[in-house]
Amino acid sequence: MATIAADPSLQMSEADQKRLERAYGLDKHWTLGYLDWASKALQLDLGNSLRRKVPVKRLIRERLGNTLILTVSSLLLSYLLSIPLGLWSTARAGTLSERSMALVLYMLYSLPTYVAALYLQILFAVKLDLLPLTGIKSENFADLSAFGRTWDIFQHAILPVTCFTYGTLAYYSRFIKANMQEVVRQDYIRTAKAKGLGERTILLKHAFRNTLIPLVTLMGLTLPSLLSGAIILEMIFNWPGMGTLFFESLRERDYPTVMGLTLMFSVMTLAGQLLADILYSVVDPRVTYN
Repeated sequence: MATIAADPSLQMSEADQKRLERAYGLDKHWTLGYLDWASKALQLDLGNSLRRKVPVKRLIRERLGNTLILTVSSLLLSYLLSIPLGLWSTARAGTLSERSMALVLYMLYSLPTYVAALYLQILFAVKLDLLPLTGIKSENFADLSAFGRTWDIFQHAILPVTCFTYGTLAYYSRFIKANMQEVVRQDYIRTAKAKGLGERTILLKHAFRNTLIPLVTLMGLTLPSLLSGAIILEMIFNWPGMGTLFFESLRERDYPTVMGLTLMFSVMTLAGQLLADILYSVVDPRVTYN
């Protein structure tokens, strides 16, 4: 059976192969190579991208702000809306309005974000032509004023932020209500009611304060998502953020970039847990660290 000769122009010379092995520490034992990479990572030297030929640190810095536009906006909206919804659901527990709201929240939580993203694009970008379809800026972005640029980015971010927010909002509001329902059954809540305190005072001053520790724990777990973004959503909306960079690096087998991003996400996970532990003593003075 005849064989097809490989294209010589696509073959790497032995000298080039040796040069790449030395550049990425592959000519050493894997333990020495890992220690070399770790020592450089401690100095914030994450190496160079194989595909883009630029430092990984520079790629992360260029994409970080774009992801924070979505994730920080989504996180703020989620907490600003879920806390009042959770408190309202607790106060109105068992009523028709509360059950209707719970049904809507369950439906939102069960709706996949990528499905919602496609429907929102079809409705608001294609049919109604009210919002941009994809991207972070328009073609004439450079010609706009400072306010015009801000408004342009805001318009592009509406649909992605909506998709980022609705599922988290539904989960957080139900989470707050579930914790509040446990607290309102406690003896000190019944004592506060017996003293004649108003329902709003009991919910805000006594009950909600004692549900902050689980909420702070949840906040610590969401910290890594501030930098990682959502890979699928960023790809759907062609948003040049960290999630898109991670997906592109995996597809291109850009290992230095993948390792740099994975390290950053791991550090943020640990930092989130540390921040949550520190905030425990802030929301509950009974918690002390010796």
